[in-house]
Amino acid sequence: MNDVDARMDRLRRAARYRYQQLVESEIERGSLDPDEVREERRLLKAADVAAHARAQIEEAERRGVFEGNPYHGKPLPGNDGQHDPDWWIKSKIEREDIRGIAPPALALRTEDAGLDDALDALTVESDVRDVLEDFNARVKEARRQLLGGPPVVTPLRDVADEVARWHDRREERFAAAARAAAEAAAAAGDRPRRWWRRRR
Repeated sequence: MNDVDARMDRLRRAARYRYQQLVESEIERGSLDPDEVREERRLLKAADVAAHARAQIEEAERRGVFEGNPYHGKPLPGNDGQHDPDWWIKSKIEREDIRGIAPPALALRTEDAGLDDALDALTVESDVRDVLEDFNARVKEARRQLLGGPPVVTPLRDVADEVARWHDRREERFAAAARAAAEAAAAAGDRPRRWWRRRR
């Protein structure tokens, strides 16, 4: 910090102190409403923080910190304008495929999105039921925890409905595999056999 910046900082602090003394004396005399003063202080603090952030960004631009940054002057990717305070951590978890350290709400949401594929990889109905019951138990436990973080909005899975859907998907896969095998056999039967032309 150079001398001019240090002097301006001292002047700002002195002005802020004088302003606070003036406001407190006016409140004591009853000419100012304390609620209005609190709101004004909040707005001034927000404006002060914004001015400080702008000054830091301008200083970084002068030093060339943002040179070569592909997002300089552009909106961040994945930020669609909807207010989601956890957008950055969600994108980091997806981008780096981080598993095991995410808050339960995010981990369960991710697991819920891929649960059908995980169930389809199983071959025994009892295993499907075990996986679904374990998933539901973890969702219930996460809802009971008061550890902070995003709320758990992952729905419970109805075990009987999910098992029926698993059976339906399995039958569809078997039928598709049988059709593909029949088409392959029909296509192989139409081609002339040339095994007798092999060189010995």
